[in-house]
Amino acid sequence: MEGITLGRSSLLCTLLWALLVCSEAVNVKVAPKVEVLKGETAKLPCAFTVSPSASSTIVEWYIEEQGTRKRVAFRSQGGEGKSDEGTPLTGRVTIGDDFTLTISSTQPSDELVFYCQVNAGLAGVADAATMLKVFFAPEKPELTRPSSQAISVGETTSSEIGTCVTMNGHPQPRIIWFKDDQPLPEVKDRKEQTYMIPSVVKEASGLFTIKSTLYMQPTKADKDSVFQCTVEYSMPGDQIKQKKSETITINLNYPSEKATFSLLNTDQVKEGDTVTMKCETDGNPQPEFDFTKDGKDVSGQGGLLTLKSVKRTDAGVYKCTATDFDNLEADLSGTITLNVQYIDPVNVTPVEPQVVMLGDKVEWQCKTKASAAHTVQWKKGSEVLSQDGTLSIQDVSYDKAGEYMCIGAVPSVPGLTAEASVNLTVKGKPVIETPALAEVGKEGDMVTLKCSAYGFPAPQFTWKPSGKESISVEGNKVVSTVTLKATAEVMKGGVTCEVSNEHGTDSKALPVSLKRAIDNTADRADKQQGGSSGVVIAVVVCVLLLLLLVALIYFLNKKSKLPCSKKGKKEVASGEVNNDIVVEMKTDKANEEAGLLHKRPSTEQ
Repeated sequence: MEGITLGRSSLLCTLLWALLVCSEAVNVKVAPKVEVLKGETAKLPCAFTVSPSASSTIVEWYIEEQGTRKRVAFRSQGGEGKSDEGTPLTGRVTIGDDFTLTISSTQPSDELVFYCQVNAGLAGVADAATMLKVFFAPEKPELTRPSSQAISVGETTSSEIGTCVTMNGHPQPRIIWFKDDQPLPEVKDRKEQTYMIPSVVKEASGLFTIKSTLYMQPTKADKDSVFQCTVEYSMPGDQIKQKKSETITINLNYPSEKATFSLLNTDQVKEGDTVTMKCETDGNPQPEFDFTKDGKDVSGQGGLLTLKSVKRTDAGVYKCTATDFDNLEADLSGTITLNVQYIDPVNVTPVEPQVVMLGDKVEWQCKTKASAAHTVQWKKGSEVLSQDGTLSIQDVSYDKAGEYMCIGAVPSVPGLTAEASVNLTVKGKPVIETPALAEVGKEGDMVTLKCSAYGFPAPQFTWKPSGKESISVEGNKVVSTVTLKATAEVMKGGVTCEVSNEHGTDSKALPVSLKRAIDNTADRADKQQGGSSGVVIAVVVCVLLLLLLVALIYFLNKKSKLPCSKKGKKEVASGEVNNDIVVEMKTDKANEEAGLLHKRPSTEQ
């Protein structure tokens, strides 16, 4: 009996030893971690060795859910890969020839531990685990302020500053608060003056929504503080990224400690300006304000005192007083001394329009007063005629007639001016301006002539011969325009323009001439001017050829080689030739010289 028991024990030990040896013969290798973005395709490789090689090997992929493994796909060596039904990966998972597990359209729920298990029959069984990590960047965080009233400084409990929310991130991101670009320590203890209350929601999609609310007991120094939150999240490759929210400030109430009263006008105040004075304190909200001028109440609106179209009588000492019931002991007042610059209307004597005879003298005086040093100028148009207040014109001419301006100004106050105008009319006999030359294309054409004359009273015009006339006024002169026919009489003697008024008369003859003809000869002359060198060369060559031809004819005639006899010569000389065609050669020396010297022949002038 003992021998049987001993034999069985030996057999069991032998089997256990063989199993241990066989299991060590299967070696499986996988990637410890595979990272993928949500929605993309994940590939989980699996490689193995079996020693000695087994004739039948099956590779299976498992997931682990709640401590239990569940197969999702399998494939035998040399066989076809298949996926299991009823798993979270059904329809999205395949196993390739190299036993790589491929998962399409990855979801956050796919972030699991995957096992590649190799069954090598008698050679044994082995597996290895790989972790699938799924990433998705959260949305930009949204920062909002509470809808409650403003926060008051000095409260004994912390107040809500803002709430930061970021949605749809994986893995779970975290929110960091910033105040004036400096990160705030993450504190969850509500007994502290500054703390955060976070919350996490896992959506049905498997993505995370994170919310964090910041509470503080702010001080007056926080009235201009800027708050912001940042979401920090992970991405493949151990990357840590951030997205920042918009910024907010807090509506903080705090008592006033001092007041400021200021004049908003940047330039010196002058009569007619609108003046704005602003009173404000360093507290929030702003208290009530009262305004006085030289001790008498004046009305303002809020912290603004506005004076429209100020006068010199508005100058004085203005005072602003504020009352803050949260700090009644503070002196909240300020003063402004308002100066109003002014200039009196200019006084011109004589003020009425002046009418003087041609050649006489005229004079004006101009005076004014101002709050500061001032100048007085006389001007006609843009020309400065006097800078001492006196304008004197000797020997008045017609061109002196018109409007004169007296302008008073305070140079130290831009825009502070006053002005007045006077008019000068010059009486006298008419004077005709030098008329312009009139031209026509040919005798019999219509011609228009213009005659301009100075004079007061306005002169009357008489044209000899007469035509269709029109009258216009240009400044100090009267202009008469006449249109008539350029008859032979007009071409010879011109047209006479006569002007007259109660002081005398004037007349001038306006000549009418033909326009200079522009013919081909002139064109040739112009062309010769443009290229005189080429023309001169061409003429010289032609002359030389002509002389050569004459010499040749003379030589042949001397040798009696021409068909012409002496008799023929005599007939030609005596004009007895009866041939139908007579050839005559001439050289117009005058024309040649005119062409060479760019002149027209006398017959063409």
